[in-house]
Amino acid sequence: MDSMENDVNSNTTNENGGGYMTSADSIICYAPTMITTNGIWMGGMPLDYSLPLFIFQMVVVVIVTRTLVTILRPFRQPRVLAEILAGIILGPTVFGRFDGFGERVFPQKSLLTLETAAHLGLLYFLFLVGVEMDVSVIRRMGRKALVIAIAGMMVPFAIGTSTSFIFRKQISNNVQPGPFLVFLGVALSITAFPVLARILAEIKLLNTELGRIAMSAAIVNDIFAWVLLALAIALAETGKTAYASLLVLISGAAFVFFCFYCVRPLMWWIIRRIPEGESVDDFYLCSILIGVMLAGLTTDAIGIHSAFGAFVFGLVIPNGPLGATLIEKLEDFVTGLLLPLFFVISGLRTNLTQIQNPVAIGLLILVFTLSSIGKVVGTILISLFYSMPFRDGLSLGFLMNTRGLVEMIILNIGRDKRVLDNTSFAVLVLMSVLMTALVTPVVTLVHKPVKRLGGYKRRNLQRAKPDAELRMVACVHNTRNVPMIISLLEASNPTKRSPIFIYALHLVELTGRASAMLIVHNNSTTKTGRHRGPTHGSQAQSEHIIAALENYEQHAGGVSIQTLTAVSPYSTMHEDICNLAEDKHVTLIVLPFHKQQTVDGAMEETNPAIRTVNQSVLANATCSVAILVDRGLSGMGRSSAGQHMSHHVVLLFFGGPDDREALAYAWRMAEHPANSLTVVRFIPGEEAAMRRISSTDSRVITIVTDSERERQMDDEYLNEFRLKNVNDETVMYTERVVNNSEETVAAIRSMDSIHDLYIVGRGAGEMASGMLAGMIEWMECPELGPVGDLLASSDFAATVSVLVVQQYVGIGSIGGEGVGVGETNEQPTQQYLNNAHNRGRMIAGTHKAVAGSFSVGGNWDNK
Repeated sequence: MDSMENDVNSNTTNENGGGYMTSADSIICYAPTMITTNGIWMGGMPLDYSLPLFIFQMVVVVIVTRTLVTILRPFRQPRVLAEILAGIILGPTVFGRFDGFGERVFPQKSLLTLETAAHLGLLYFLFLVGVEMDVSVIRRMGRKALVIAIAGMMVPFAIGTSTSFIFRKQISNNVQPGPFLVFLGVALSITAFPVLARILAEIKLLNTELGRIAMSAAIVNDIFAWVLLALAIALAETGKTAYASLLVLISGAAFVFFCFYCVRPLMWWIIRRIPEGESVDDFYLCSILIGVMLAGLTTDAIGIHSAFGAFVFGLVIPNGPLGATLIEKLEDFVTGLLLPLFFVISGLRTNLTQIQNPVAIGLLILVFTLSSIGKVVGTILISLFYSMPFRDGLSLGFLMNTRGLVEMIILNIGRDKRVLDNTSFAVLVLMSVLMTALVTPVVTLVHKPVKRLGGYKRRNLQRAKPDAELRMVACVHNTRNVPMIISLLEASNPTKRSPIFIYALHLVELTGRASAMLIVHNNSTTKTGRHRGPTHGSQAQSEHIIAALENYEQHAGGVSIQTLTAVSPYSTMHEDICNLAEDKHVTLIVLPFHKQQTVDGAMEETNPAIRTVNQSVLANATCSVAILVDRGLSGMGRSSAGQHMSHHVVLLFFGGPDDREALAYAWRMAEHPANSLTVVRFIPGEEAAMRRISSTDSRVITIVTDSERERQMDDEYLNEFRLKNVNDETVMYTERVVNNSEETVAAIRSMDSIHDLYIVGRGAGEMASGMLAGMIEWMECPELGPVGDLLASSDFAATVSVLVVQQYVGIGSIGGEGVGVGETNEQPTQQYLNNAHNRGRMIAGTHKAVAGSFSVGGNWDNK
């Protein structure tokens, strides 16, 4: 050997030492005693020892990676792109050019430890990717996705291999032509399933038809890529005959057969031994983790990369609590600490400054570009054959060009097997980065969803026909939200004549994890009761949510439920909710409150981000919105014997569009034979009227006109309600005259304790400005309005559930809009913005009435 590494102290290089070869002209020596230092006070330099150096390297890698992730996040770039760039920056292309950095932080003697840890992280990451994949998707995916997957892989594979064969002498000097063509074809045709899943989630396409096709095609593409990679490795083994390569492929097929027909039944046996609702035993978890390493060892001994064994072992883990537990325990550590080391190793091997053959560079770029265009064109042709819009086909083609970790694995293996030279490796890494960076902006620019039918009329309950189907979006963050949604549905009187269609939207936070989020819900509720939920950390919750809702649907009449899942950051989660509501022509969105009741009756905040989501939905929704505060309603659903539980509902009516919408919903509840409804109308007294007169401005004429119109609409709707329910003994109507907020609070607190659900409007009308003025100043949760905030507060004597309703009014609505009593400048609602001219003070037309209580009612059949 021409050179020896002399960084190791001579007094520690003895017969116990050793060495390993790193290149054709260098050998690295090491000594077992050079693992940990005695400390700087004893004269030791920590970076001269393997363990302190490895720790320092991990710190540097994580800091650089997270910094790039933060920088690229506004550009909606996937995390894998930041990790690849971090490796290139830390390598000889940028920082490695400085002698002090390269020799001290990433010396050659440390590469053995670094590569070992990196490949261990790679092993477990590919295992997690396999766990998150649902192989059954292939069986139930449509022919369209399967054909697109095949076309999206075979067309670029054929173009890449054919053009590479033509230019093989210019771009593959001193490498084996056969394996080179296979490796290059696989690298050019692969689609990165984990990266694609995150891109689809960030650009709000994961639950669309386009997203489902792309995800299904990517799964097939990934599996075929591993098969072709095994073939390429077998061909790349120098000195082996065709017979030996055949043995490698047969052994690999036998390994896959053993995993699916021997290991998978064992996993089902483990799952059946896990008690319902209990955690997975540590013995099983440790056994599976050891199995991952044994699988990697087996495939490595066969002659296939160890990552293939870990990936296949992950595929045989069934969907369920076992897979969810494995992901929860491993994912953050593997993806956050170990996996970035693999990209650093790739970056240390990538030296863009040493690319000196312009002909080879140009031809490689040409081959890569032709293959990428071939994948796009092939996908477009198949899409047009299936009558998909051209824009969707173009978007799908770019999505199928997503590159990521698997391609980096292929390129690294090709370099290790001397199938790819340094120039080919560096150029292909750089082109993969550029292509992946283009996917998100191009798809965002090209994909134009079909224009939503924004003109549908019944966007609120007040305008809906009595017997029309009620379409609702019920948002669910966790399993605790499900019982209260079911109880609300049960109390809403679903019948065959007046059915309710529910879009149950499970909201999952999109985190920074690199693993894929495979979410494959059926477009419609299955009758078999078997859904396949997302196979990531929230899978257990999703399975329970789906099972509970399907069980309710089967036993309830007049209710249809479709379960969907939205994976988004909390900052944009409201877009998924509002877009779904508009796409499905929904009348009402039901949101869970961000606080939950504790054992002692107090209200405890669960997640402040949920409050932000609720406020954003109130501001942007194009239909009515309701926030449900659960304080016991979830325990009052259908009994086990199928009997309906009775609900004592009270509606507090102050006037205005929101209160009329609340009355419309309470009216529907009143038709339930087991429910009773009490409507309490609050009327301002003379003192409250005089307070409004003294606070008017120059816009008196307009304000009086708008306020009078609002009062007239309130009277008409209440009179209609009383007339239709005149003979119904379960409906009570009461009027209360109050002069200020103190009297209003006292009147609410004096109500009977038999009520279990209060329904209120979020923003009371202009008439209520004098009755609620003091309450507005002390609101803790403006999204509930002053009355809802009072009822949901921990110091309210009666612990009752509250439904706060906001009506969608829209621009140019007849009657305008009531004053936004519950509104703040920080979070204005859309309806208040659209009707700002109505925010005045009424100075006339005070409605006088005598407080009293009497029975009114009607019959729904007489409408």
